[in-house]
Amino acid sequence: MNHIDTSLNGKSLDALGGDYAKVRRVIELISDNWRDHPSLDELAAAVDVPPLQLQKTFTRWAGLSPKAFLQAVTLDHAKRLLNDDMPLLEASLELGLSGPGRLHDLFITHEAMSPGCYKAKGEGLEIHYGFHDCQFGKALIMVTERGMAGMAFCDEGGQDEALDDMMSRWPRATYIRSDEMTAPYASRSFDPNRWRPDQPLRVVLIGTDFEIRVWEGLLQIPVGHAASYSQLASHIGRPDAPRAVGRAVGRNPISFVVPCHRVVGKSGALTGYHWGLTRKRAMLGWEAGQVAA
Repeated sequence: MNHIDTSLNGKSLDALGGDYAKVRRVIELISDNWRDHPSLDELAAAVDVPPLQLQKTFTRWAGLSPKAFLQAVTLDHAKRLLNDDMPLLEASLELGLSGPGRLHDLFITHEAMSPGCYKAKGEGLEIHYGFHDCQFGKALIMVTERGMAGMAFCDEGGQDEALDDMMSRWPRATYIRSDEMTAPYASRSFDPNRWRPDQPLRVVLIGTDFEIRVWEGLLQIPVGHAASYSQLASHIGRPDAPRAVGRAVGRNPISFVVPCHRVVGKSGALTGYHWGLTRKRAMLGWEAGQVAA
């Protein structure tokens, strides 16, 4: 394995703070050096922690070991997400919504808020929000009396920026901090053992009619698979509008649960993600590891 730069965007790991900074750096190292199959010892040396400590910390945050994550990333590159002989979305639907073994997709039931609520920019809507630790950093969860309306991500110290970003979508809504109310949604979202069709997670989609159609299309992409923007556009009956579909994907307010991270470029390459490409890689790698488990 070549020499690894242990800095992150010019900042030390200590400056970024906490276990997540180390986990995030290891994810980047694996994603950039997967062909070299870096060992646990090499990864541990790169972030200056003992190998056993890294093993425990990474597994706690990511839900799988560094080795399993490396295997998932390698598989992802080898398959290029899906083979080129069949369109990505078509292949995903052909495989069904359940992965092999005991894995089940994140079963949810959804409804769309009235167009009037969206046009009124959330006026009269009461949204409770809270921040919770998860495999991908800090998760901002936003819920209404009808279900989850928002999920965003940030690193430690970025909570205010993430909250402002989400509040700008519905600026006239009333916002109430309530970690107790949002905690059950967080635990349900990030624990595969609780992804149960008999106890679906309820979400509320707040957007334009076109955006909601796109977000409903995202829900058809199973765990461990992906679709291109053009394939998603064709699936919702708008093959002439891949760019508009791309903008709607970027506006998805319920990240991870409504899986905009499973949309990739036409070649299979990862493209932009509102909450950072490193986090998108982590999500895809984590999901691939769950499917392989």
